[in-house]
Amino acid sequence: MASRTLPAPRHLRVVSEADRPSAISRWTMSPRRTIAVLVGSTTILTIVGVVMVLSASYVFSYVEYGSSFLFFKRQAVYAVVGFGALLLTSRMRYTVWQRLAAPFLGITILLLVLVLHPSAGTVAGGSARWIALGPVTIQPSEFAKLALVAFGATVLARRWKNLDDLRSLLLPLLPATLVVCGLVMLQPDLGTTVILAGSMFMLVFATGISIKRFVAGVAAGGALGTILILSETYRRERLLSFLHPWQDPANKGYQLIQSLIALGSGGWFGVGLGASRQKWLYVPNAHTDFIFAVLGEELGLIGELVVIALFCALLYSGMRIAVKAPDAFGRLLAGGIVSWLGLQVVVNLGAVTGLLPVTGVPLPLMSFGGSSLVVSLAAIGILVNIGRTESAAAARESPTSNGKRSQRSAPSTRAAATTRSGSR
Repeated sequence: MASRTLPAPRHLRVVSEADRPSAISRWTMSPRRTIAVLVGSTTILTIVGVVMVLSASYVFSYVEYGSSFLFFKRQAVYAVVGFGALLLTSRMRYTVWQRLAAPFLGITILLLVLVLHPSAGTVAGGSARWIALGPVTIQPSEFAKLALVAFGATVLARRWKNLDDLRSLLLPLLPATLVVCGLVMLQPDLGTTVILAGSMFMLVFATGISIKRFVAGVAAGGALGTILILSETYRRERLLSFLHPWQDPANKGYQLIQSLIALGSGGWFGVGLGASRQKWLYVPNAHTDFIFAVLGEELGLIGELVVIALFCALLYSGMRIAVKAPDAFGRLLAGGIVSWLGLQVVVNLGAVTGLLPVTGVPLPLMSFGGSSLVVSLAAIGILVNIGRTESAAAARESPTSNGKRSQRSAPSTRAAATTRSGSR
């Protein structure tokens, strides 16, 4: 019996090969739109952060320093400097970071060593994390996030064809990561150590490493992290207070309980901007690590969801830039930056909501802190430059005047050509 070709349903339109790219583009963002979403969400989050720093800090600032606007003024200056850094890095060719990666990491390691010296490091809250340079205070561990990601992306991109060799994969990336994480742990700063190690795991995962090796690495890292947590009394107490905060509500579980009270008090629409009660010295670190708790109380669940949606837009646009980057280094650098920022958002929100232990990790772009804000905005500027490079490549690959498309060297094609399996 001869077969028949059934007609296509009327609600479906057959797309020809010539029309397929334009049809697909209607459902995907162009590089320019991706950059617009990235910069727009970053700008809104930073502005909201400055406003929330004012709201969350003015009581503490007045009690401690006699001025309600001290932290707000500093954060506003940090934001201006940070957007200047974003503009600078967005105009630098991202390939420059291949040459800067090793010197940048070396300088960062020197600063991490220097911060541990009593004559140079500034101790606050039992941790030596800052170096005071006159009126300015820098936190080297924040610079370590960008430095380690850039170094890791450089090493992995240069050894792209030999990453199936375990030695090429681990050297010198593993020693560098251990040195940086070890120096940060000596401050001590477990939260930043988790961010650094987690970012490098995600960076290695982006190379296409085998699942067995990746799982083995995660298991080894998890075992080492567990040992570090259980080896110190205060870390062990933080873990137990996270699991059972109500067993010691006046001491170890106090910060988490006050954070949950703030979030619960906000309801759907919040108590109003500036009307938080928990910031009246109830929630410790209200303008830094726990700023999201004050935001939830004042702006409610709706405000929280809007902020989370903005972070999702930022991370989504960053991942699109990483996927469409012109080369392996661009993909790894963008992927490492997005992994670092995304992991930091998850760790901070997890601590504030009681889903993860309290680790002292700031919320990117929103928590008070000059080093964190400036470095984060500079990293987003690098993403913008990678996206602009893709946008320029897309413009060159537009249809020619005679109706034929120019020969394209698409990122996907180049990625396929440069994969380890195809290059052998």
